[in-house]
Parts: sequence; structure tokens; C-alpha cells
Amino acid sequence: MSYIPAADRYDNNRAKYRYTGKSGLQLPALSLGLWHNFGDTTPLETQREIVFSAFDHGITHFDLANNYGPPYGAAEINFGRILREDLAAHRDELILSTKAGWDMWPGPYGQGGGSRKYMLSSLDQSLKRLGVDYVDIFYSHRFDAKTPLEETADALATAVKQGKALYIGVSSYSGAKTREIAALLRDRQVPLLINQPSYNLFNRWIEKDLLDTAEATGTGIIAFTALAQGLLTGKYLNGIPEDARVNRAGGGSLRPEHLSDENLARARALNEIAKRRGQSLAQLALAWALRDPRVTSTLIGASSAAQVAENVAALENLDFSPEELAEIDLHAVEGGVNLWDRPSHDQEV
Repeated sequence: MSYIPAADRYDNNRAKYRYTGKSGLQLPALSLGLWHNFGDTTPLETQREIVFSAFDHGITHFDLANNYGPPYGAAEINFGRILREDLAAHRDELILSTKAGWDMWPGPYGQGGGSRKYMLSSLDQSLKRLGVDYVDIFYSHRFDAKTPLEETADALATAVKQGKALYIGVSSYSGAKTREIAALLRDRQVPLLINQPSYNLFNRWIEKDLLDTAEATGTGIIAFTALAQGLLTGKYLNGIPEDARVNRAGGGSLRPEHLSDENLARARALNEIAKRRGQSLAQLALAWALRDPRVTSTLIGASSAAQVAENVAALENLDFSPEELAEIDLHAVEGGVNLWDRPSHDQEV
């Protein structure tokens, strides 16, 4: 049976669409990230169910990168198949984004960074895997201290001028480098649309200057890891389950040191605040990440359609009282969970 999207997916602005910086592009407050659960280790039918649930809830933005998998490239291939077989008629309702910046293929030209050779070759490969002529947003996935930023800006501007991307974004760029590349892109008559940093209750680095920079440059912010790789869900409040990702080979972004006694105690305290708000800890974490109007959207990951629906329910209560925010601040402190610290602070990777 062919997929028919929910007829009420746009009713009452259910996805809480927000303008991206000073642009005319609206994104849903929650966007679906395909970093996890869209590689070849997840059944395609499960992937379909997740995508359909997201679209049925008004989520129109699907966020990819060249190396999402496993294996690298698989997420783009799998989403491209879903797009071709189930969502082709709705392409103009969708925002598709992809990125280039980390290692992708063998040899010196595929190891990541911001060179013109790597960026534009990677984009061409992504378009083929997705089966589309263009993506809506193309990102520089990380700052590259070894490549002149002018070269990276040139490559990004070329992607737009070739019609292969409608908008340009950056990910994990510091405030200073965001200002710099925004100016370089402006010189090339291509505005910087958006920055995608890691941001959550235990990783608040963007509050120092990146939010102010986004406002000054007219750039949107889309946060990733709002749930701190799963730490800000209910999964670890009573210990570490045997089937937790941290215990599996390739657990990757969630590491044992993230599950310190201090972090778990803070998560439990935040969970008590969430209960009083009628929310789960995950819903509180998502709502909190969206509390600043300069944050356009935050990415969610999901392993099931039900998880998408639970996350979307966070949008039912986005308001915080001053007293709630003050209490949250007592527990929302640096937890050592930022795996992207070096590029976001202009250090060589």
C-alpha cells in the first residue's frame, strides 16, 4: 500500500514553524536527524515508519550528512529510496540537508576538511545517493583550520550558483568563525542561512557568544544532541540497561564517562522538574533547547515512530516560568558531553 500523508499535518501550525534567522525560510521547531537508525543495520521498513511519522506530524526537514550510516553513505541511499518510492510527490514540501566535512572516502581528497575538491566532490556524491538534483541546505560540517576559510566559502558559494544547493549552513563553527564565513559568503552574494551546533542542558557553549553572533549575522541556529546522546532521556535514570547503545560495539557518541554519577544525579533532578511540568525528561530537554527565539529548530533522532510522536509532544508546552528556568540552571551545567569541542573552538581536528 502506498503511503498517504496525514491530511492534518499542517493544521494549527502543529510543528511550530519558525523563520530561520533573517531569511524567508521556515523550519519546523523539531527536525528529524538521520545520524542514527538510517544505516544498513536498521530495517528499511523501520526507517520508513520513522520518516512517515515525522512527516505526518508536520516535520518537513530531514537532516543528513555524507558519512551517516553505517556504512558511510547508507543513510543518504536509504532516505533517497524512501523519497523516490514514497515521498516523490511531496519533494517541494520537504527540506533536505546534507553535509561534508568529516572523513568519507580513501585517499587525501576524501579525508574531510573544507577544501574545494572535497566539498564539491562530496556534494555530487550525496546528490547521486539521494537521487535528487539539489539539496535545500548544504553544510560545511566542521571548521577546518588547515584550509583557508576563503576556499571553503568559495566552494559553498559555488554549490549555490551551480543550483546544487538552495542555502548554505555551517556546523560546529565558533562565534568568531561564524562571523568570518558569513562575511566571506556575503562577499560572494550567498547568505549564511544557519549554524548547527551541539547544544543541550549539559553543553551550553553556544550561550557565550554564538547566539549573539547568529542574531548579528541574521543566521538561524539548529541544535543537535539536544538529548545529550540519550543521557537526557529516561533510559539511564535507574542505571545503565544491558541493551544500551553505550554497551554495544560502535556505541560511538555516548561514552561511559558521560554516564558519571554527577551527570546522572543532575538528570534525575531535571526529571523531577519535568514531572511537575507534565513532561518526560526528553520533552523537557527539547522544550528547553527551544526556549530562546534565536534557536530555529532542534534535531531529534528516533528509533521508532512512537518515539517521534513522544518527542513532538514536547511542543505542547514550550513555556517556562522564571522560577523553572532558575531551578533548571542549578542542574544544567557542563557535563563533558561535547564531542565536537575542538572544531567549535577553532582547533585542528
